[in-house]
Amino acid sequence: MEQYDFGRVIDRRGTYTYKYEELEQDFGRCDLLPLWIADMDFAVCPDIVKAIEQRVCNHPIYGYTLPPASYWQSIIDWQRERNGFEFTREEVCFVGGIVTGFALVVNHFTKAGDKVVIQEPVYHPFRKVLTANNREVVNNALLETPDGFYKMDIEGLERIFKEEKPRLMVVCNPHNPIGIAWDADTLREVARLAHQYGVLLFSDEIHGDLMVFGHHHTPLATVSDDAAAVTITMGAPSKTFNIAGLKSSWCVIKNPEVRKPFFEWLENNELCVPHLIALTATEAAYRHGAEWLKQCLHYIEENILMVEDYCRQHIPGIKAIRPQASFLVWLDCSGLGLCHEAVHDLFINSAHLALNDGTMFGPTGSCHMRLNVGTARSVLEKAMHQLADAVNTLKR
Repeated sequence: MEQYDFGRVIDRRGTYTYKYEELEQDFGRCDLLPLWIADMDFAVCPDIVKAIEQRVCNHPIYGYTLPPASYWQSIIDWQRERNGFEFTREEVCFVGGIVTGFALVVNHFTKAGDKVVIQEPVYHPFRKVLTANNREVVNNALLETPDGFYKMDIEGLERIFKEEKPRLMVVCNPHNPIGIAWDADTLREVARLAHQYGVLLFSDEIHGDLMVFGHHHTPLATVSDDAAAVTITMGAPSKTFNIAGLKSSWCVIKNPEVRKPFFEWLENNELCVPHLIALTATEAAYRHGAEWLKQCLHYIEENILMVEDYCRQHIPGIKAIRPQASFLVWLDCSGLGLCHEAVHDLFINSAHLALNDGTMFGPTGSCHMRLNVGTARSVLEKAMHQLADAVNTLKR
């Protein structure tokens, strides 16, 4: 069995890497250790690289490409075997990224002025897409529990469905930035209410294969007949296998009354045509990447534990909220006794770290930061040392 080296430090500068190229633009300085945007610093599974090389190097024509049956079957098999999500070829199509897919859903199923529910703190592009397309955002904020984790406000959600009459709701499953693996009972209740009040559910399941510490992913569409009837599911190999730059995602809709007009609209506008490299990489990932992913998740778990232990021992004012999924850790910095602006300044100008500002996920993210631990442990240790030094400076 091949052992993969996730501790290898790879210099990504000079490769048009977003997390480096946008430092000056987003943080005001470029001398920061980037642990923000959600891609990993790990080398891609060699089987994916090999498949791309074979296709690119062994045939000199890159013309119009028809997705082979094996491409679709690789998606179907992966979801069935790992997540118990059963669907047919007719029920799945390609989309060029989750945010792109969400924008397509918004433009097809809603109109200007329609209300759409999100649950902040949540992945910020949802709000951005909605406001840019003149939809009204309704926030059913998550409720923080005594242990620092979060749960859905089901009572608040029903009140919103009843009074605001939204057309669409976003379910981030698993939830980003907190890493919540929603349980079947919660998802079932959301689907019941959505079906009762005529609300479509957009389920972003891009982190669904990145389950850690023994947690399991529950695809929303699988929890009940109500869920299957109202859910539009989108997922991808991009976060799972660190191939986000290839823009390969998929959409599954079980209900033919929802699916057929949407898929036909996508097809007629050529919005669901996968490019050659996406086809090649996706199939290779789903056919041959399971062992790489297993080792990757183990490495991520150890990184998460390291951050937790380091904060407890050296930075008690910061609490690392253990995720149930993904390589993103929600840091509660409220124990530092600083306002959010001072926390933001501490990370950037004192610790020289680039993390995602918690308020970008909504106002309830105040005094929180999102840390990407999908990197070599030596890099993460360096980051934690820099953070501890910055915090200790505050005490002098």
